[in-house]
Amino acid sequence: MEALSPKFELSPVHVSTKSSKPTSLQFSSYRLSCLNRSSGQRRCFSLPSSSNGHSVRTEPVRRPPSDGHDWIKSIRKGLLGCAAAATALASVYCDSPAFAESLTVAFPVSRASEVNTVQRTLVEAWGLIRETFIDPTFNHQDWDSKLQQTMVEMFPLRSSDAAYNKIKGMLSTLGDPFTRIISPKEYQNFRIGSDGNLQGVGLFINTEPKTGHLVVMSCVEGSPADRAGIHEGDELVEINGETLNGVGSEAAAQKLRGRVGTSVTVKLHSENDSGRDSSIREVKLSREYIKLSPLSSAVIPHRMPDGRVTKTGYVKLASFSQTAAADMINTIHEMENQGVHSYILDLRNNPGGLVAAGLDVAQIWLDGDETLVHTIDRDGNMLPINMVDGHAITHDPLVVLVNEGSASASEILAGALHDNGRAVLVGHKTFGKGKIQSVTELHDGSALFITVAKYLSPALHDIDQVGITPDVQCTTGKLNSSKEFLFNGKSSVSSLEADSCIMVAEHQLDIQEYKGTAS
Repeated sequence: MEALSPKFELSPVHVSTKSSKPTSLQFSSYRLSCLNRSSGQRRCFSLPSSSNGHSVRTEPVRRPPSDGHDWIKSIRKGLLGCAAAATALASVYCDSPAFAESLTVAFPVSRASEVNTVQRTLVEAWGLIRETFIDPTFNHQDWDSKLQQTMVEMFPLRSSDAAYNKIKGMLSTLGDPFTRIISPKEYQNFRIGSDGNLQGVGLFINTEPKTGHLVVMSCVEGSPADRAGIHEGDELVEINGETLNGVGSEAAAQKLRGRVGTSVTVKLHSENDSGRDSSIREVKLSREYIKLSPLSSAVIPHRMPDGRVTKTGYVKLASFSQTAAADMINTIHEMENQGVHSYILDLRNNPGGLVAAGLDVAQIWLDGDETLVHTIDRDGNMLPINMVDGHAITHDPLVVLVNEGSASASEILAGALHDNGRAVLVGHKTFGKGKIQSVTELHDGSALFITVAKYLSPALHDIDQVGITPDVQCTTGKLNSSKEFLFNGKSSVSSLEADSCIMVAEHQLDIQEYKGTAS
């Protein structure tokens, strides 16, 4: 086989089958330890920095066995749903004998140190995708040759930004908008969404997979974006005069964030309720401290058909952060002590977050060894994820509210509660994101998102690009009501009083109470 370019002295590509057990990856005479990230150990990388061509030789790499307990353990180590999957699957080193081959790939090493660093990132990302990406055909292309091609394209570059763009271009050929890489700074900003506070405008945005446009999923209540009248479904067109064509959601979010007291100007494309007319409007937003509390709640006095007055606990979950399950446990205990006899769980406009948090929230409401979700891996193997000796905090009647903004982990939770007969779903059909991403921090602090599996509901309903249809629909309009709320200071009284979907949910709770369906 001849060299890819006459400018470089490159070793040929060599593929062979091996039967020995792998222990590492090798870069020429350098070693790359491939340790399971779930063990808490960092990956260690070494790459020669000379200008000569070098070979990357990957020893046999093996996939882990399909063990439900391992999946559950891995998911609890830190998955995202934007959603996520087992970080153990992101490890090149595994003990299963399911896959064994050796590959030698030649490439030129850049003289520019910052590009050389990104080359290491490229090799790491390529290897993780090679072993875990849901499509083993890699969108019907030779993934091994793709590494060599991208390395050659990266060689003459002089900036890390340009080099990262080459990685992004390589990932785009997979045909999956959810498999992507973000820079170290973008990743730190991304983690804020599940870790704590930020300085920004209070927008949740995501990339619409079919169009690639940046769409508003929701606004933080009371934030500058909320006060400016920005709504779910609005398309973000420009930020400070810069068009957002081809800009990812993390990069756009970074542009929106900034020091408190500064401002940012956004241009939005909005459609009216009929969907026929549209308009472009420009809004100037001040940046403030945004409290990313995922949970708000209220106690609603509820009059039963027989005249009795009971209490309904209303819990709104805005995202699945690290504290979501713990916050909900505390809230439910407080409400039980206040004599609450039924619950409304509001997942509307919840775009997802940590899948592990979604599974933990499900177990607050379910008993026994119920199936929470089914996953399907790249080989088509279906694996149920079950609870282990679950004990629900409460068995009171439950209604879950969903809509078009309920995505990913929200759909997993709604499906788990509905298919196990625990809750009635009220609202509108959900977003339909049924793919699972692993999120791995790479050696340079960047992060790689890989679609590693798809999921089905416990009743084996496909969710991806389909969504979940609720049992009962409700109007999106507001109702006038003189109902008084026992408000605990954590949610908006006025919005609850006027919310027609909550009225429909209360009616469904009456039906459950009448039928005695509380489990």
